[in-house]
Amino acid sequence: QVQLVESGGGLVQAGGSLSLTCAASGRSFGAYAMGWFRQAPGKEREFVAAIRWSGENTWYADFVKGRFTISRDNAKETVYLQMNSLKPEDTAVYYCALDMHYALTYTAAPQYDYWGQGTQVTVSS
Repeated sequence: QVQLVESGGGLVQAGGSLSLTCAASGRSFGAYAMGWFRQAPGKEREFVAAIRWSGENTWYADFVKGRFTISRDNAKETVYLQMNSLKPEDTAVYYCALDMHYALTYTAAPQYDYWGQGTQVTVSS
């Protein structure tokens, strides 16, 4: 069984930065990709960013391009999401997810196999 634990959420003013961390443990060896999703109150969960475990590909939602950066440390089985120039509309619970299967892209929530508990990000105006 794989466990994913997110950390790094919090309260920040608009224009500020936060760095999220997702640490994987358990039988995560062989994973193909990890992604970040978010869900705001009353809204559906949406894709934010993803990275192939090899690091050769990354994907970003249009609304975070140029502001967020996803990266990974294979040795630590950890993925990071650096969030800059935060906006109030970025307020949401952020979830990391892990996909154990090969795919051409990793932007759809249903394709992921494991999910973390989520970490709250609140951006004040």
